[in-house]
Amino acid sequence: MTVIVYLPLLLALPLALAARRIAARGAPGPAAWTLAVTAAVAALSSTWSLAMLALTMLDDVPPLAALDNHPSLELPEPVPGYVALIAGMLLIGGGVRLAIDMRRRVTTNRRLRSIGDPEQDFVVADWPTPMAVAVPGNAHAHARLLVTTGILRLLSAGEREVVFAHERAHLAHRHHRLTTIAAAAAAVNPLLVPVRRAVEFLVERWADEAAAADVGDRGLAAQAVARAALATAGSGSEPRLGIDGGIAVQRVRALTQPTPAPLLRRLLGPVLLGIAILSIMGFATEAFVDLAQVWLYR
Repeated sequence: MTVIVYLPLLLALPLALAARRIAARGAPGPAAWTLAVTAAVAALSSTWSLAMLALTMLDDVPPLAALDNHPSLELPEPVPGYVALIAGMLLIGGGVRLAIDMRRRVTTNRRLRSIGDPEQDFVVADWPTPMAVAVPGNAHAHARLLVTTGILRLLSAGEREVVFAHERAHLAHRHHRLTTIAAAAAAVNPLLVPVRRAVEFLVERWADEAAAADVGDRGLAAQAVARAALATAGSGSEPRLGIDGGIAVQRVRALTQPTPAPLLRRLLGPVLLGIAILSIMGFATEAFVDLAQVWLYR
C-alpha cells in the first residue's frame, strides 16, 4: 500500500493547530459549524485509514497465507505486520474512548432529565450549588432549562435574564449536537482534542452573543458571564456548559468588544483541508481495493 493511506492520520494536525486561532476571531456560529464538520471528516477518514491498515492482517489467515509463498504468484506485500497490528490497537482504543464518552453523555443527560416534571421546559432545582444548564430533549422529555436556587440567589434580575437567554440559545441552535460531534471526533483521533475544545468555546461564545442581542446590553451580558463564572469557581462544583474560569476571561473580553464580524475568509483553510482529506481518502480507498482484488482473485 502506498504512503497515501497514512496521510489521513496526520491531516488532523493542521486543523488542530489552527483551531484556537480560528476560534479567537470573527462570529462564533460559522466557525463552530466549520470546525465540527471538518473534525468529523478528519476523524472518519483517520478511522477508515486505520481500518484499511488493520484489515491487511487478513493476509495471514490460512487460505491467503498459503498464497503468500506460492512460487508462481508474485503478490504485493500490503504493510508490515507490526504496522497492521498497531493500527488495529489504535482502532480499538478509539472505539473504547468513543463508547466511554457517549455513555457519559447519555448518563448525564438522563440524570438531568429526571429532575422535575418531564413536561416542563423550565425547572428550578432547590440546590445550593450554582448551576445553569440547557438539557436537550428526547422522545420522552422536552428540552429544558435547568437552574438551581444557588445561582438565582447570586444574580440580579438582569443577569438572570442573560443566563436564561444564554441557555435558550444552546437549545435553539442545538449546540449539544456540535459538541457531541467534536467530542466523538476527538475520541477516535486524539489529535483533534484542540478542535473539540475550540468548538466547546465557540458554542459558549455563540450563546453569549445571542444572549447579549436578546437583552440588548453587551455590558450586562459580560457582567452575567463573569458573575456566573465566579459563582461556579467559588462553589467548587463541576463546571457546566463552559461557565468556568478557564474560558470566562476570554468570553467577558469578547463581550466588551463590538459584535464580531463574520470573517468567513478565516474558514477557507478548514474547508479546503476537509476537501483534501476526502480526496486523499478516495485515492487511498482505491489503492486498498486494488490490493484486495489482487489477493482475493489470484
